[in-house]
Amino acid sequence: MTIKVVRGNPTPEELAAALAVVRARAAAAASAPSGARREPDAWADPARLAMSRLPAPGPKAWGRTYWPG
Repeated sequence: MTIKVVRGNPTPEELAAALAVVRARAAAAASAPSGARREPDAWADPARLAMSRLPAPGPKAWGRTYWPG
């Protein structure tokens, strides 16, 4: 594994901290079962966009789509 600094001038302590994080993530990914599926995060769920009910159709439905209540 090669890590290259492309911008900035990190101190040896900063490089060591970054490398420790990368190694910990790599070890966690390697120890995870290969067939395991991760549960998606709640913010990525498309159903959260439609939490409220849609307005009922009718002659004045266009007004209920914009104005609350």
